[in-house]
Amino acid sequence: MGDCEPQLRVHIHAVLNLGCSRQEVVEVILQMSVYAGFPKSINAMFAAKNVFEKRRSGGKI
Repeated sequence: MGDCEPQLRVHIHAVLNLGCSRQEVVEVILQMSVYAGFPKSINAMFAAKNVFEKRRSGGKI
């Protein structure tokens, strides 16, 4: 679908705000690899890592 990283980061922030854990986000991305492909899953994992780091440091979206 092209470059969807900004949208993915917003969605990850949203589910974390709704109470999902970081581990749940990672598990969904791992499950996604079967359908979206391994390279896109790796990119999604890096996006999640970026969100986790920003939230730990108190940064905004």
